Amino acid sequence: MTPECTPEHAFEHAPECSPEGFPGRLPDWKAVTVVGAGTIGLAWAALFASYGIEVTVTDPREDLDEAVGDALPLLAAGLPGSDASALRSRIRTTHDLAESVAGARLVQENGPENLEFKQQLFARIGRHAPADAVLATSSSGIVASRIAAGLPDEVASRLLVAHPFNPPHLVPLVEIVPGERTAEDVVEAAMAFYRALGKTPVRLRKEIPGFAANRLQSAVLQEAIHLVLSGVVDAGELDTVMKASLGGRYAAVGPFESFHLGGGPGGIRHMMRHLGPGLTEGWQRLGRPELDDDAVAAIVGQTEAAYGHGPEAYRERALLRDRKQLALTAALRRADHR
Repeated sequence: MTPECTPEHAFEHAPECSPEGFPGRLPDWKAVTVVGAGTIGLAWAALFASYGIEVTVTDPREDLDEAVGDALPLLAAGLPGSDASALRSRIRTTHDLAESVAGARLVQENGPENLEFKQQLFARIGRHAPADAVLATSSSGIVASRIAAGLPDEVASRLLVAHPFNPPHLVPLVEIVPGERTAEDVVEAAMAFYRALGKTPVRLRKEIPGFAANRLQSAVLQEAIHLVLSGVVDAGELDTVMKASLGGRYAAVGPFESFHLGGGPGGIRHMMRHLGPGLTEGWQRLGRPELDDDAVAAIVGQTEAAYGHGPEAYRERALLRDRKQLALTAALRRADHR
């Protein structure tokens, strides 16, 4: 990667970067506020800072400075060309929400997944953020129209869902889901901003609870838990099955392209004609596990046995995950642009 394509140069250089680099000039949004310093918020903050953006992180937690400092070494390891101290120099912290958003070009909210909480929070953000600031929620399931229900039009018009897939600093997807009153120019500006951060923004055509990626993930997890609780495989073996089959396949091609290619020259028409009736029958046989105390204990026990538990195990497994994700994303981008 050339120096011009490193994140910290993204503001200065037009889109000459190679496909495995970064996609070009960021919009002139040099001040971003991250509301909520949990796992998602801190990952967003690190990503923004890695692109030279001045980031303000706000959260009422008393250990805010320590939380940022503790998270950055692991996050920096997943951001090539970054180090924790450089990222920290572009991140400031404050407990004052009003002050934190006063100069923001974009506010990325990462609070609890609670409708009433988000409604109250965005009412406060809307009163203090600039009149042209984009207001984005990382909500994993609550649609923007419900969050904006009690907001004036001028605030609701700037609010949308920008839902990342965890971990946000590594996984490319950002689901952009406008609300009923979100202005089109706000949607377009948000798409451009996240794309310039190396993300893959996908605009959903309608609001639906859970959006697209989490609904797909939930469906897979439902059957995974059923197979484990039924004794077909244990948790570690289930993960091996996924990684050695669908995980790799779906990283290269999605479900519809996979199905289309599976039909050979006849494509999806052939597959639907020959396998379609069997699909609907198979769906009826999928499991519907109940997560009672015994089921939860079994899932937790098997997962911890396979991957460990506690801070050290988390750090080791997270670093391994991040290295694999980086390698996979880079390889796929190179293959796409050959």
